[in-house]
Amino acid sequence: MDLTNLNKEQREAVVTTQGPLLILAGAGSGKTKTLTTRIAYLLQEENVSPHEILAITFTNKAAGEMKERIIDLVGFLGERIWAGTFHSMCLRILRMEIEEVGYKPNFVIYDESDQQTLLKQILKEQNLDEKKFPPRLLANTISNFKNELLDPQSARKYINGDFIMEKNVEIYDIYQERLKQNNAVDFDDIIMLTVQLFERNAEILTKYQNRFRYIFVDEYQDTNHAQYRLIKLLAAKYRNICVVGDDDQSIYRWRGADIQNILNFEKDYPEAKVVKLEQNYRSTQVILDAAYSVIKSNSERKDKRLWTEKKGGAKIDYFTALDEEEEAFFVSREIKKRVVNGERTYADFAVLCRTT
Repeated sequence: MDLTNLNKEQREAVVTTQGPLLILAGAGSGKTKTLTTRIAYLLQEENVSPHEILAITFTNKAAGEMKERIIDLVGFLGERIWAGTFHSMCLRILRMEIEEVGYKPNFVIYDESDQQTLLKQILKEQNLDEKKFPPRLLANTISNFKNELLDPQSARKYINGDFIMEKNVEIYDIYQERLKQNNAVDFDDIIMLTVQLFERNAEILTKYQNRFRYIFVDEYQDTNHAQYRLIKLLAAKYRNICVVGDDDQSIYRWRGADIQNILNFEKDYPEAKVVKLEQNYRSTQVILDAAYSVIKSNSERKDKRLWTEKKGGAKIDYFTALDEEEEAFFVSREIKKRVVNGERTYADFAVLCRTT
């Protein structure tokens, strides 16, 4: 393959085809290009079968883009690899193997509305007030348990005399029983049941370990415990696991992401090679230096510093507001000023808000 369009670090990652590989990819450093080229390299240069490759990311859109890029590089071979989200991969496996964990293959998947209906029904049967036990909060609690691979029995150790938690676990227990009675699973069950399947049936685990000899995981910093455990089980035999991520971009702790998964990769795989993609193709050096001055103070991060050939760039303005109202007023005033001056139109602006 022609790798001249890659920089030195990207090429190093692509041609490192055996054993564990951690690619620390800063923002705008070409991680998707590196990941897809590495898969194409395995197919073309190492003669790896596309059926032996598993590529996982977090959204269907990202998975589709990844597969399209691979097909552009290697043609029809790219269509045969498993590329998808954690849930789509596990769902395919469960459709074939779920009888091993007590469900029928024609199981149904409960969406958020189905969950709410079932939880409200359970609360009514247990004479519990929805105001004290909001169904949405219960659903979040149950989701957190499942992301930590805690079944109702295992979750009991977190009660510690807490009445609310005790009731949460009781409801969780009833909720799981009802799901099973209805031959149904919820979104979080899809991964948890796959992990249980692999842990309980060594023959099935070995089957999929032999199937997926080369495993790729994108956005590894956003994996939760269940996803981490799933990948560790699959990669245990051949250890050809390539994870791509950036600890500086880990922002999903609120939904179960565990930054320790990427920080401890070298502890899980002592023989791992680490490649840092630090050349940025998106921003100017001014932006990168400003970002680094903020992020370098984080206590839990891998050492890296982005750089670019785009020197200079507009200076950064900042404004310190006393409260959210002053902040909103400043933003709206600045937008209006640029529109009135004829520099921009309102359609040129987007306002991003982060709320709790």
